[in-house]
Amino acid sequence: MPDRPRPGPRLAFRGWRARRPFWGGLLLALGGGEILLTEKASLKVVLHIGMQGLAGYLLPTLMVLLGLLIIFNPSQRLFYSITGILLSLGSWLTSNLGGFFIGLLLGATGSCLAFGWLPDQEPRVSRRTRRKQARAEARALTPEGTGTV
Repeated sequence: MPDRPRPGPRLAFRGWRARRPFWGGLLLALGGGEILLTEKASLKVVLHIGMQGLAGYLLPTLMVLLGLLIIFNPSQRLFYSITGILLSLGSWLTSNLGGFFIGLLLGATGSCLAFGWLPDQEPRVSRRTRRKQARAEARALTPEGTGTV
């Protein structure tokens, strides 16, 4: 029996993850979680929680929710990612400068990754492989004995 990878939970997870914008949703959710954690920092560290604190907790909570929705419902990723980038940028004003820039950058990066993800895309072929294929096709088309390459 040849050595083949046995189907298991790790292989199944890789297949599931490949069919959705996993990393974008994960980064957006982590950005929201980081902003929520900075809200719980001591008062000496907290710069400000705007609008009586409600928006300071609402925006990162929605970021976490949108990150999870991107992962589990990828068909609506465009709406979720646009809303996620707006919430990430809004956290700049409402919650400790976007979780001291870290949550803001994680949320913005995750939203951009989710927005740019394309389902059912062909795997990329390297430039070297494309050149080899082009040379092989050119050799097949040129008649032998003409001396041209």
